[in-house]
Amino acid sequence: MKYKVFGCKVNKYFTDEWLNSAYLKDKSWLFVASCVVTDSAKKKWLKFVKQELSNLKENEKIFISWCWAFENWKENKEFFKVYQELSDFQDKIEVLWEAPPKEEKKQKLDLSKLWNLKNKLSLTTKKFLLIQWWCDSFCTFCLTVQKRWRHFFRSKEDIVDEITEFEMQWWKEVVLTWVNLAAWWQDTTNEFTKPKLHELLQYILDKTDIKRIRISSLWPEFVWEDLLKVFENKRIYPHFHFSIQSWNSRILKLMRRHYDWDYMRDLLNKTLKIKREDLVSVSIWADLIVWFPWETNTEFEDTLNLVKDYNITKVHWFPFSNHTLWEHVPASYFKWQIDDKIKKERLEKLLYAWEEVRENFIKTQVWKTFEVLVESVNNWIFKWWTQNYIEATNDNFEVISWEIKKNEIIIWKIKKWY
Repeated sequence: MKYKVFGCKVNKYFTDEWLNSAYLKDKSWLFVASCVVTDSAKKKWLKFVKQELSNLKENEKIFISWCWAFENWKENKEFFKVYQELSDFQDKIEVLWEAPPKEEKKQKLDLSKLWNLKNKLSLTTKKFLLIQWWCDSFCTFCLTVQKRWRHFFRSKEDIVDEITEFEMQWWKEVVLTWVNLAAWWQDTTNEFTKPKLHELLQYILDKTDIKRIRISSLWPEFVWEDLLKVFENKRIYPHFHFSIQSWNSRILKLMRRHYDWDYMRDLLNKTLKIKREDLVSVSIWADLIVWFPWETNTEFEDTLNLVKDYNITKVHWFPFSNHTLWEHVPASYFKWQIDDKIKKERLEKLLYAWEEVRENFIKTQVWKTFEVLVESVNNWIFKWWTQNYIEATNDNFEVISWEIKKNEIIIWKIKKWY
């Protein structure tokens, strides 16, 4: 069983569906989840596929799914015309749809028998769970919306059923993922006057015992005080990954985002004031697009100040891609594309600011106690994330004391990070 995932957590979720499908069960294959978020992403997976084609053995195929395999949600019938680099290998490539048909998914485990297997299972910690699909918003930098269909979501009962199944298989953490998961229960991603994600989270807390709930990136316009209130619960990571993109109102308008600088400032201030049951400090990550067309030096400095002023502990930065390869996005036709020299200078400033903020944040966490879920153990090296999402091992911190709680959660008291 061989596979390679490019792109987002949604790709990871559906890759798991395909890897366990009846359709691929008896085939010799390599599964590739593709990505079109930038021209660079396209090049990476295209290069990978071309390399692997030369390594295929007799009767082996490469099965390609996800964004490069679709056009307006449907299977891309013109795939080999669009991507002519692969046209000579049509007998070795099969383009798949998004997920295997329901009747072809693996049969659900007999939960009544699982308890007898518990001691034989390896460490299982984190499981991804989709609660919402796709988007209606057509931001000017986004190609993905052209490849997929419109926004829809799962019912809360269906979501809890899957989490319950995870629990019975001894998964300890569920990661709710997305394309725009904060739009759960909305008719459209362009409607954000009555967000409901907080109701789903409270329902999960009430109906399941899963030990840790993590939320993937959130579009800011759907995050209201009701949702922030739910994050006080210690079973939910006090970690926010906001899809902000820019800290300047003019640039946000050019991007066709649904919020401005004033809204984001108010939201970030409220987020940092959350009072947790476990007293763990909130951490904030941000998606930011670097060198969007028409962005002046002053407007870039606004975004730089966001990182510094609001303790953005990680910047998930994207270089603006005008998608010159095969497809285009609206902003690729904007005038005043940013010069390469300016791009490099701005990126260096952004990464320097982020690293400084991250180091300062970690320093504030020493002498604090964390309940952690160990994700892997190798030669007595434990790897895990704190609740506020600092990645660490017992190789790079000093532990004052620790204890096992319920045979699953280890409580660490951190004295120093190296």
